[in-house]
Amino acid sequence: MTGFVGRENELARVREMLVDARLVTLTGPGGVGKTRIALRAAAAAEGDFPDGLCLAELTALRDPELLPHTLCTLLGLPSQTAEAPLDLIIDHLQSRRRLIILDTCEHLVDACAMFADVVLGEAPGVTVLATSRQPLDVPGEHTFPVPALPLDAAVELFVQRAAVVAPGFAVTDANRCEIEALCRRLDGIPLAIELATVRLRALSLGQLVALLEDRFRVLTGGRRSALPRHQTLRTAIDWSHDLCTYAERLLWARLSVFAGSFDLPAVERVCAGGALPADCVVETLIGLVDKSVVVRIDEPDQEDPRYRLLDTLREYGADRLPERGEEGACRKRHLDHYRALAERLEDYWCTSDQVELFRTVDREHANIRAALEFACLRPGAEREALAFAIALGHYWCFGSYFSEGRRLLIRCLGQVPEPVAERADGLSLLCYYALRQADPEAALVAIQESRAVAERLGDECRLACAARYLGWHGLITGEVAGAVAHYEEARERYQRLGDRPGLTQALTEYGILHAIGGDPKRALTLADETLDLLAGQPGECWLRGYAFITQGLAYWRGEDIAAASPVMRAAVRQKYRMGDKDGVIACLAILTWLAAAQGRHARAAWLTGAAEAMGEDLAACLIRSPNLTGAYDQARAEAHQVLGAACFERLHRRGAELPVREAVDLAETDADSLDARALRAAEPRPADGLTRREREVADLVGKGLSNREIAEHLVISKRTADAHLEHILGKLGCSSRAEIAPTLASDHT
Repeated sequence: MTGFVGRENELARVREMLVDARLVTLTGPGGVGKTRIALRAAAAAEGDFPDGLCLAELTALRDPELLPHTLCTLLGLPSQTAEAPLDLIIDHLQSRRRLIILDTCEHLVDACAMFADVVLGEAPGVTVLATSRQPLDVPGEHTFPVPALPLDAAVELFVQRAAVVAPGFAVTDANRCEIEALCRRLDGIPLAIELATVRLRALSLGQLVALLEDRFRVLTGGRRSALPRHQTLRTAIDWSHDLCTYAERLLWARLSVFAGSFDLPAVERVCAGGALPADCVVETLIGLVDKSVVVRIDEPDQEDPRYRLLDTLREYGADRLPERGEEGACRKRHLDHYRALAERLEDYWCTSDQVELFRTVDREHANIRAALEFACLRPGAEREALAFAIALGHYWCFGSYFSEGRRLLIRCLGQVPEPVAERADGLSLLCYYALRQADPEAALVAIQESRAVAERLGDECRLACAARYLGWHGLITGEVAGAVAHYEEARERYQRLGDRPGLTQALTEYGILHAIGGDPKRALTLADETLDLLAGQPGECWLRGYAFITQGLAYWRGEDIAAASPVMRAAVRQKYRMGDKDGVIACLAILTWLAAAQGRHARAAWLTGAAEAMGEDLAACLIRSPNLTGAYDQARAEAHQVLGAACFERLHRRGAELPVREAVDLAETDADSLDARALRAAEPRPADGLTRREREVADLVGKGLSNREIAEHLVISKRTADAHLEHILGKLGCSSRAEIAPTLASDHT
């Protein structure tokens, strides 16, 4: 959000290290600029990693055991497997060239070190770039201590930021000495400089320098070099803290309970009270934003802004909170707020508010984790913690967070061994997540205990739930007759209870069972019943999308391809609106074999590319049914045979390169012109073989830049620029650099 100043030498050095080493760690005190240098260096190196970059911002992650789960999510790995997340990551990375950025590792240093050590040993094409206040201490690690800004760059940074606070501010012969004195006193630490410039709203430059010098003189007894660099930043933060009003200091401390970003309603509910009345929260928050303590975040798809504390400032506030004796009460309000948010989604998961509620909760994933962690640590509140985890049941399902949900449910269930209602609910969810991860043995153990608890309690609602999950278990394991009996039991119980959402979900799954199991007429009847139940909730996408999938599969089983195609196109749109990645993949796969059945093999080819690029375990998205995976494999093989290997691979690659939104748009539209578009896109072009970095170099060659000028422009070494040029000449079939631009120009025409 702000300009990048200086750091040319540091960027060049880090780029060189990324060429020579596979683990590079940028170290240094908070606020020195490690993250910004890492991101700049990674962007410059992107062309060297054809499989892309993966940025893991770890500030909000507190549980080291969730690091592999977080990385699985960032890498887009399937969540429908019981395989250990780290093993899943290794399997994914073994044949890839990828740069993984682990940002802010110091509070998870052991977990990050273990991850880096294992991955670097198993995946030879992977490089890890980390930022941390201390090295990871892994064999092969190359560390780069990030220095403070040199004086000229520090002055430039100060002037740039000061001009934002005090429009028209500029360095002159008259004020240069004062600016340089201030930058020296702040040791050239970017965060300290930025905090200092905020004071120019109220002070002159001379006053700012004098006040800062007085503070340091008191701390050091007049010895200018007595403070180490990390103390310089702490002192700068102390100074900013002391210049805040009492209400601002109180809010700063209370805001430290948030993990990641937060919105205004959360601040009002969590931080108001006592010496900070609710009607003063907004004004006080604005004051912290004005003082650059709190950062405002404007997201393109959100009307209202979000906010966050920089990690260093959050830690400072967290140190202050216990001093005020408020930590427990503030974290309890944080827990209550996010538990209420989860409960609202659970209460309205089968309504038109479903999509917006899920997105709202998903934006708060880091805070949800922090709140549940606090809930699990509260003595005597074990059942409340389990109830919170259960309230997250549909959230974890909608987001395909099966591994995380399963792990946290196991933790909470371990604290509530007695046969109570919450245990029955938690075991039912545990069964479902295990089934989605193809672990039917564990699922059966969980649901059998859940049913036993429900029978002991005489609880009809939970008996209906147990019957439904036993039916799903039969669907996954191919025990169709037993599954039918369980779903009939669930249907009867839900109808007797008047539980409309439960009945709707049971009928949806029951329909899928018949669509796969070979009774298409019964499947269509159940899908119609599901859609009738959803008629009053036009914005519901989750179950409606699965009802459409049921119809598509039933029509396909009845060999009515003309009827199957439009409902599957409707299904992919519903699943995309919900953000259901697994559902979108399943829809694209089904559309693949429908296209092949229509003889539209070009469409089938790019659909396979899109589906396979989105999910590594496509069979899991098709619930591992031999009927469905067999149909997909046959369609893929047929398209490959009809089109020929070269044409199929080009179309497949084009499909894989499509953004998800465009792939869904193309799949839904189904016009013949889309095939023509895909075929035109599949024509071989000279630039197709160039990496992104090579395209950048080629464009600069066309503008007449020398290799040295290209290296300076892209912040890479000249040796790297030379190597890129050799690769470009070879891939384009050019004998000199003068031929590059004309070749690329003919490519675009």
